[in-house]
Amino acid sequence: MSPLLCHSTASIPNPNSLMSLSSTLRFSSSFLRRSFFRFSLTDPVCRLRRTEPSASRFFSSRTPGSGKFVVGASKRADEQFKEESGANNGGMVVSGDESRIVPFELHKEATESYMAYALSVLLGRALPDVRDGLKPVHRRILFAMHELGMSSKKPYKKCARVVGEVLGKFHPHGDTAVYDSLVRMAQSFSLRCPLIQGHGNFGSIDADPPAAMRYTECRLDPLAEAVLLSDLDQDTVDFVANFDNSQKEPAVLPARLPALLLNGASGIAVGMATNIPPHNLGELVDVLCALIHHPEATLQELLEYMPAPDFPTGGIIMGNLGVLDAYRTGRGRVVVRGKTEVEMLDPKTKRNAVIITEIPYQTNKATLVQKIAELVENKTLEGISDIRDESDRNGMRVVIELKRGGDPALVLNNLYRHTALQSSFSCNMVGICDGEPKLMGLKELLQAFIDFRCSVVERRARFKLSHAQQRKHIIEGIVVGLNNVDAVIELIKKASSHSAASAALQSEYGLSEKQAEAILEITLRRLTTLERKKFTDESSSLTEQITKLEQLLSTRANILKLIEQEAIELKDRFSSPRRSMLEDSDSGDLEDIDVIPNEEMLMAISEKGYVKRMKADTFNLQHRGTIGKSVGKLRVDDAMSDFLVCHAHDHVLFFSDRGIVYSTRAYKIPECSRNAAGTPLVQILSMSEGERVTSIVPVSEFAEDRYLLMLTVNGCIKKVSLKLFSGIRSTGIIAIQLNSGDELKWVRCCSSDDLVAMASQNGLVVLSTCDGVRTLSRNTKGVTAMRLKNEDKIASMDIIPASLRKDMEEKLEDASVVKQSTGPWLLFVCENGYGKRVPLSSFRRSRLNRVGLSGYKFAEDDRLAAVFVVGYSLAEDGESDEQVVLVSQSGTVNRIKVRDISIQSRRARGVILMRLDHAGKIQSASLISAADEEETEGTASNEIVEAVSL
Repeated sequence: MSPLLCHSTASIPNPNSLMSLSSTLRFSSSFLRRSFFRFSLTDPVCRLRRTEPSASRFFSSRTPGSGKFVVGASKRADEQFKEESGANNGGMVVSGDESRIVPFELHKEATESYMAYALSVLLGRALPDVRDGLKPVHRRILFAMHELGMSSKKPYKKCARVVGEVLGKFHPHGDTAVYDSLVRMAQSFSLRCPLIQGHGNFGSIDADPPAAMRYTECRLDPLAEAVLLSDLDQDTVDFVANFDNSQKEPAVLPARLPALLLNGASGIAVGMATNIPPHNLGELVDVLCALIHHPEATLQELLEYMPAPDFPTGGIIMGNLGVLDAYRTGRGRVVVRGKTEVEMLDPKTKRNAVIITEIPYQTNKATLVQKIAELVENKTLEGISDIRDESDRNGMRVVIELKRGGDPALVLNNLYRHTALQSSFSCNMVGICDGEPKLMGLKELLQAFIDFRCSVVERRARFKLSHAQQRKHIIEGIVVGLNNVDAVIELIKKASSHSAASAALQSEYGLSEKQAEAILEITLRRLTTLERKKFTDESSSLTEQITKLEQLLSTRANILKLIEQEAIELKDRFSSPRRSMLEDSDSGDLEDIDVIPNEEMLMAISEKGYVKRMKADTFNLQHRGTIGKSVGKLRVDDAMSDFLVCHAHDHVLFFSDRGIVYSTRAYKIPECSRNAAGTPLVQILSMSEGERVTSIVPVSEFAEDRYLLMLTVNGCIKKVSLKLFSGIRSTGIIAIQLNSGDELKWVRCCSSDDLVAMASQNGLVVLSTCDGVRTLSRNTKGVTAMRLKNEDKIASMDIIPASLRKDMEEKLEDASVVKQSTGPWLLFVCENGYGKRVPLSSFRRSRLNRVGLSGYKFAEDDRLAAVFVVGYSLAEDGESDEQVVLVSQSGTVNRIKVRDISIQSRRARGVILMRLDHAGKIQSASLISAADEEETEGTASNEIVEAVSL
């Protein structure tokens, strides 16, 4: 390394130039935290390195007196340098005036210079002090206003006067920084308890800038006087010299409350930053008193008094996990949501509006409104028709009008996810403690303040004690003089001078010099009896005061008691209700389900495992006997397997032919158009090779009293609690153990009071109670449900709710009602497209393992495809209000009204439901209800339907 010649006339290096030496100087925040903050400003490392008064710690490359810059040193100069100074590589060449040259390695000097700069920024500008919670600029502003006499009871004065006072005496920086700091201390939306009262335009929550300092006026707030400045003149804190050593300023203000937690703080320094949330004054006093009484209190006990921050803009704090982390370690993430209300704009059209009354802390309201408008325009937010800001001096009010039928909860979830209406406050509780930046939790911050406050109270008490003792000493001398007033007057008259009179009084009555001077300064009017009594009473009062102060200083417990008393007085005077509400939730994070509407949808699955999700109005209502509409493209040799109706938030349970169950949310299945082929299930579920899905069950809630009833092709039935399927692995779990050659075909939800109707392909029906089926564990086999003959197999199964079961039992007792053929009915659907309705009362209830009653008379080459219980919802005329969706093997779908299907006896052949000229046979059928047709008429179409539990 070639040595450089550096001269002492260069100044301290510019930090920007040092930062540019990135290839040589590598400073990290962790390095600063580990190695740097052990030094103080008085450490020799942080001072200028000098060997003589004129020497400098850094050097230019100009040779003294030569007018030339030395870029590199020659070999001769290098040898000369080694001979004269014995320096190693990196040393400086000494030439010319050696008294002004200091040899020092460049990288060491740059490191130490950068450290000194970083420490200056940390301690002098960016980080607040734990003791009074203020940065230097805020402390200097308050002290300057206090010195100017700008109390809360005095008239306002121009802010320009305060800024000039601060700049000229205490803070040698830009006027903009000082004025911005002053403005922030007067903003009620920035500080939980403003320290300055402003008069004029001091900005707004819309980030509008304040007026110029020559227009605005200010004065101290009563809280700032009581909390920060009340004991400043009683030797409670140290005073230090200002930047030019012409004035004295307090190193810290004698705060009576932990202002760092009261108003919070934020700042960015070199290698670290701080971000502390504000808190409620009343809760802060409570937790302070609790820690004074119980120094060993745990964090959980302290949280009972102060559960969370209290932001000046209000809002809702989501959960306490982030708060707990911040209070325990000093770092945490607090999720805050704006406070909203839902108002009904027009009861006739059922139009609602979301009203935003509070927003998260440090959120720009104007930017928030603009962002919402942009998202609505970009179609990211749907369901919003208009947005306007109606805020005024009475409070915040942002109106978001929703479209007709819009879901306020869904719109709010989207607002929380895409805008700053929900934001997080990242706590990083770093403050200056004992001259060093330190990351602290809640208890450590409070304990540091208590230690500081004890020091302040002790210094104040000693100050008052000293003054009381001095005054008592004077009073005692005056009382002696008044008791001997005639002799004292005579002695003074005989004295030749003032000093002689003082000396005579001291020798005659044993007085001190101060006592003698006090007697000589007494006027004649104070020699009256009344004045003499005043001196006596003052002496007694001083004695009592001295006793109390000595008692206060005798133990720390007395000091803590006084601290608590003063804090409670401030609470009684300045406390206010909490603004930020705490909501008991694990986290404010929103998932996909929170922003997806829980709309009704259709789901279709083919034999080869292709599934797709469609809108509920994809298929229009048609008449009985029509051809129908195609459900979409199918692969070669593929056919429709199942078709059902569910909601977007439902858990969809997929049961395979091997008795394995898989699960996914309905909205996670890709939505397709009617003509699309769909998505292979193997891309959604972790299915084995050759495994087929045979039954799909949508579940909205895993209730305790609900069960899954499973039926196999060979007539094996099993009942399992639905709760056992609430946590299904991605690879699936076993739902039923199957015999060889058997496969799981039908799965339905039921309760213990329901009935189950099972039908075979030959048209035999068994009607039994679900309570009669014993509840088994998940990984077991079932029992025989129906006795099958002549290679007959199970065709279908359906559940009869308990409400319909009661009606059916009443009709079985009344023969006249049976002849009227009123609902409920069993709807039979045959493979050749025929069907009919048979009154449910025509089938008597029996136990399991029976042959069953005949329910259908088939034509040749025909058999039963599906059986449903209909009559859940009835129209005014007593007819069924349900609809049935038929799907052929070729994928053609027909949707018809159940009321159009004739009611016949058990041995009738039925009527044509769907013409199957070239569509093969009926592959599957699903029952839906139009009970909510009127409610959904304005949102999508009058054909949107609600699924019946299949």
